Amino acid sequence: MVKTHHAFAALLGLGIAACATPPDPAEVHQAAITIDAHADIVLPETSPLYLGGDGRSKVSVDKLQAGQIDAVIMSVAAGPKPRTAEGDVAAAQEADAKLAAVQALIADESSFALATTSNEIRTHQSKGQISILLGFQNAQGLNGDLSKLDDYYSAGVRVFGLTHMGHNDFADSSRPMFDGETGTYEVTEEHGGLSDLGRLAVQRIDGLGGILDVSQMSNAATLETIALTKTPVIASHSNVKTLSDVTRNLSDAEIDQIGAAGGVIHIAAFSAYLVDLSDPELAEKIRSVRRAAGLPETYSYPYELYWELDDDSEKLNFLTNMRALVGREDVGRMVDHIDYVVDRIGIDHVGIGTDFNHGGGIVGFTEADSAANVTAELLARGYSASDINKIWGENFLRVLDIANARAQSLE
Repeated sequence: MVKTHHAFAALLGLGIAACATPPDPAEVHQAAITIDAHADIVLPETSPLYLGGDGRSKVSVDKLQAGQIDAVIMSVAAGPKPRTAEGDVAAAQEADAKLAAVQALIADESSFALATTSNEIRTHQSKGQISILLGFQNAQGLNGDLSKLDDYYSAGVRVFGLTHMGHNDFADSSRPMFDGETGTYEVTEEHGGLSDLGRLAVQRIDGLGGILDVSQMSNAATLETIALTKTPVIASHSNVKTLSDVTRNLSDAEIDQIGAAGGVIHIAAFSAYLVDLSDPELAEKIRSVRRAAGLPETYSYPYELYWELDDDSEKLNFLTNMRALVGREDVGRMVDHIDYVVDRIGIDHVGIGTDFNHGGGIVGFTEADSAANVTAELLARGYSASDINKIWGENFLRVLDIANARAQSLE
């Protein structure tokens, strides 16, 4: 069934009668505009450990259709590389390969369509097409050349994140890199937030009409980015540090400032960022699993550095043991994080970004086809159809509209 705004208007129009009869979760989900703010692009070399149970992308077209997802932001993301000339080249090559892969996917699949505006997303939705928006993550591959930001914008990228794991020449990361030779992590901060180059990049992205994505940034870099931009920022796949104390999650200060600036925090369906790590018994069990795998006991989140293990059998053994501890987080726990953001900064500042194909997937929401389970949980907790429409998509579209209006004003 094609999702339309008429369906949503009809749902809201039930009025007093709707109060007597609880809304049907399937109807609410079908009527809402649903956007996944962050999923990774699959390459031939993508580890099968990140993919669905069938070995395919968790956001393949049939799974998105089954989950009634209207749009997904696919991330042209480069993983962390050595900070060398060779590493910069490798980061650029990975980003280029992902951009080419998603462009080919759009060209080959008629049910997909590239979108850069909310009007395009709504038009595609009315035609039964799924919108693909483009994000960017890890400025290392720019090699200091800010003109490449213009190239990515011209290719359709509208969401820009400067960091991944590890600091780079633009900004500090929320997850410093581990140096295998010294057995230590990078210093907590290199730039104290953004570097001079990072500030220029933020200003250039803002000037293009792009949206800054603060997921993966350090606390200081996040707050500095918010202060520099004229457009609200988003966190495309970030959770709440107060509920799950890993460095990758957002502090209350970051949450407050994102909300005050009109931004949106998209809660990730990622167990390691949802688990409550305050239990000392659980913390010791996590350290024990890491010790057994030969990984450092110190970690910024439980799975840190598993990718450094020598072969796939070691990786699978580690993942199996760790997921037995922290891999059982579910849709209810995800909505706990949504509740926290709503209670703290309001319903207009929260969304959903799965991180599918790069670790995302929880009990009840393992792949895109089970997205309606999130809607059912939100309804069970008392959220209205209007609230759910905001969470699933309208909040992001508001920020996208602001960014596009800024781009037009600067032409």
